[in-house]
Amino acid sequence: MTSATATDVWLPFAAEEIDGLPEGLNYRFWDGGRDYPADPADCAFYVVPYMKGPEVAVRPLGGMNAVQVVQTLSAGIDHVEPGLGLLPAGVRLCNAKGVHEASTAELALALVLASLRGFPGFTHGQDKEEWRSGFYPALADKSVLVVGYGSIGAAIEDRLEPFECARVVRVARSARTTARGPVHAIEELPALLPDADVVILSTPLNPSTQGLVGPRFLAAMRDGALLVNVARGAVVDTDALLSELESGRLRAALDVTDPEPLPAGHPLWHAPHTLITPHVGGSTSAFLPRAKRLLAGQLTRFAKGEPVGNLVLTTG
Repeated sequence: MTSATATDVWLPFAAEEIDGLPEGLNYRFWDGGRDYPADPADCAFYVVPYMKGPEVAVRPLGGMNAVQVVQTLSAGIDHVEPGLGLLPAGVRLCNAKGVHEASTAELALALVLASLRGFPGFTHGQDKEEWRSGFYPALADKSVLVVGYGSIGAAIEDRLEPFECARVVRVARSARTTARGPVHAIEELPALLPDADVVILSTPLNPSTQGLVGPRFLAAMRDGALLVNVARGAVVDTDALLSELESGRLRAALDVTDPEPLPAGHPLWHAPHTLITPHVGGSTSAFLPRAKRLLAGQLTRFAKGEPVGNLVLTTG
């Protein structure tokens, strides 16, 4: 057991719904409601409510002066970062690596295929009882650029492999070599973009990636290329993307937008050659079982005084 006096664990699920939770901790259910389940000062382990936004995620942090671990249920931590300055030194921030890779990669591939093969037009045609036959682009023989080659980017490549792409090019913050081949540094993008038929964004949102896909990035993409975003909306300059879409030069398939949720009347809704899904990359039947296994494992390690996994940073 941890030596700290605080033993409360705030969970966004009922404790009885999670198999394998260790004994000796006080489990409190809080899914972002107005009222807290207990005094935040007694919280030792805070699991951030899923998909409730930064206002909810950050709200109790100022009172959590004994918290030791903040655990997100998302791969990204951008919704928690605004409140990290409210925490004492030494708090471990952990993400949900291992929870969302399969679902997000599935959606990335679905967006690529649906956009290339013209599914939005077929859906509109079905509504109007129109038979819209013809030739459409295939994923086969296309060059795909994956920008953000972490665990989600690698899972996307796993699912691209059977589709006979001409090549898959990997980009991350810094260059490295993997068993599959080289990963290029993000500084190399200007030279890589002109050769890509499909560009898939799976980067985290941080100061170096905010607005990464701006006018220069988009101008470097080849005519007719498809931009797929399963990262965060703010990675893309929306106005710059709209300009390219409305000109007809580029196509887009977006699971995330900026602003988000995308408000009624926003021009992105009706931009040509644009497919939009409502940030559902991780919201599948695979989420709950994997999230609960993650929490059971993390809390078991915490209760034993062992290092927790998925550590992103430590405050201080």
